[in-house]
Amino acid sequence: MQIAIIHDWLSVYAGAERILEQLLICYPDADLFSVVDFLDDDLRKKHFLNKKATTSFIQKLPFARKKYYLYLPLMPLAIEQFDLTGYDLIISVSHAVAKGVITGPDQLHISYICSPMRYIWDLQHQYLREANLDSGMRSWIMRSIFHKMRLWDLRTVNSVDHFASISHFIDRRIQKFYHRDSTVIYPPVDIDAFSLAAHKEDFYLTASRMMPYKKIDLIVEAFSKFPDKKLVVIGDGYAMSKIRKLAKKNVELMGFQPFPILRNYMQKAKAFIFAAEEDFGIAPLEAQACGTPVIAYGRGGALETIRGDLDSEKPTGMFFYEQSVESLCNAIVSFEEKAKLFKPENCRSNALHFAPDNFRKQFKNLIETQWQQHKEKNKVET
Repeated sequence: MQIAIIHDWLSVYAGAERILEQLLICYPDADLFSVVDFLDDDLRKKHFLNKKATTSFIQKLPFARKKYYLYLPLMPLAIEQFDLTGYDLIISVSHAVAKGVITGPDQLHISYICSPMRYIWDLQHQYLREANLDSGMRSWIMRSIFHKMRLWDLRTVNSVDHFASISHFIDRRIQKFYHRDSTVIYPPVDIDAFSLAAHKEDFYLTASRMMPYKKIDLIVEAFSKFPDKKLVVIGDGYAMSKIRKLAKKNVELMGFQPFPILRNYMQKAKAFIFAAEEDFGIAPLEAQACGTPVIAYGRGGALETIRGDLDSEKPTGMFFYEQSVESLCNAIVSFEEKAKLFKPENCRSNALHFAPDNFRKQFKNLIETQWQQHKEKNKVET
């Protein structure tokens, strides 16, 4: 069976790339395709079997290496130019355009959706506001581009034989926008990179890129109400200047830190705080793998990765249900009152359900089932 794996773009090693890494372990002989591939050689050797992707014409356009995302309006055209006629199975890993590859009736196309394009669907207005594009001529240009991409995104749904999704939260978005069902397979989390630490110190931790939707400013502002409680913030980004202005003496802003330091703080923190609405959310599971409970915003993927029912036998965290300072403050007070409920070993045990070997097993089972159904269907039609 000839297999092609399609990825949106390759520039960093993040969540979607961790999925790709595990798929290449499952199917090491697969050929790789991507709109652009600017991975450095060390990442390629360490995580992707030293494979270099077949890329599109965008790879050679001016400034593509650092600003490939500016060519988003051209990406539907780019992804459709890949000639996949020699392949039996096509696996796309898509949070943008990868699912739009052109396939034939004798080919099986499985698309693993990290998310439908958020910026053209339900979060369009939020993205335009955050980019200061909610009014004026530039705003209308972007709205027109997003409208055309929505039409294209809907048309390409028909080229996918079966959808898989990273969470039930994303499954609901697929049903809403595409009117299709999906098989939920949680993405892989490198649990082995985070070891259990039973001893906790007297500080809270949050770690993230400093993007507005991550709500790090909300967390920092909440701790201004608790001068006796310490918060450590790891990460950097363009929202950092705003966060510095909000931080009081009890908040330590460490900026970007290498992985060993991040892991060390995750292991020692009394709790990890997560205020974003994420499609899945890897960081809360990495914290739990360290034996650290999580205080999380109770929407999105966090509801599926954290045991937040305090009446259950083995809770691993708790939720707050409004993205507000007051709601988070109330959760912190409640956490401290009930801290003895959260056992490091239970946090670790919960995280183990999301280990890479579980992902590989479930994904291979999905492929085998869909391939058998595909062959049977072709026999009947013949």
